[in-house]
Amino acid sequence: MEKMFLGRTGLKVCRSGFGALPIQRIPIDEAVRILRKAYESGIDFFDTARAYSDSEEKLGAAFHGTREGLVIATKSGSLTRLGVLSDIEKSLGKLERDYVDILQLHNPPSTPDFEDPEGAYAGLLDARKKGMARYIGITCHKRSVAMEAARSGLYDTIQFPISSISSGEDLAIIDACRGSNLGLIAMKAMAGGLISSMAAGFAFLRQYENVIPIWGIQRESELLELIELESSPPVLSGKLLDEITRDRAELSGLFCRGCGYCMPCPEGIEISWCARMSLLLRRAPHQFFLTDEWKGKMGLIKNCTHCGQCLAQCPYGIDTPGLLERNLADYEEFYAANT
Repeated sequence: MEKMFLGRTGLKVCRSGFGALPIQRIPIDEAVRILRKAYESGIDFFDTARAYSDSEEKLGAAFHGTREGLVIATKSGSLTRLGVLSDIEKSLGKLERDYVDILQLHNPPSTPDFEDPEGAYAGLLDARKKGMARYIGITCHKRSVAMEAARSGLYDTIQFPISSISSGEDLAIIDACRGSNLGLIAMKAMAGGLISSMAAGFAFLRQYENVIPIWGIQRESELLELIELESSPPVLSGKLLDEITRDRAELSGLFCRGCGYCMPCPEGIEISWCARMSLLLRRAPHQFFLTDEWKGKMGLIKNCTHCGQCLAQCPYGIDTPGLLERNLADYEEFYAANT
């Protein structure tokens, strides 16, 4: 597979990374099989986080004793030095490793104060000094935070949502990272599963030599598609450009990316699915959602108390309760017309 250097880290990795958030949803034996197949096929960069329930544990089970040609990044959501150190210690135990290649701060609300001796950034430095992490980075969903971090010179890598439907303002982070020789990790490469064509999304991001997408994978079929795209990278032209144009028209404005930061909901609403339902009904096999189970899950939206928790947590500033109500109305109409 084609390789790239991850910015100034000097880490040479496959130009497609494995996003390990989705493997928390599948049994450990299946996760191990998919992870090993990815590695044996040439994918060597794996991104996880302390917050991804048992994702780190599954990576540890898959790569126990494996060191050669393997790059692992994880994240801490703590805002304090001691919290970051506690998180990385737990992560190393789950990953069954002495160190991680990249330790990232997980979506802080703003860039941490690098002069605060007890702040999160100090935790990154301590982890690196202690040999628990080789390089340090930050992940963020807010453009302002990403740009400030990129210009600060304090990080080795930046992780930010970049896809074929990204705005010009968001894509500007690519040049900012290139100018500072920072590794740029593109999350949400399929916009939370709403982009219609992986080939189009792949071809779009392959234009940028300093960007490594992390593709969220939980099925072997998804992995096989990625491996096929890597073996014969598609050219961004014709039909693929048309698909991107259509996606941009249909996914313009604010919409739920399914990142899950709003969860858990006190009323048990599966916000990261329910807030995308209108799009899922039209961009995925809709029969999957026209069941009694999903009808019940969508019905929980009626219990929303407008507590404001999801509003406060959404990195995109979406009016989540309002979006949920609109999706429920659309779902009920769609369900009645198609069952």
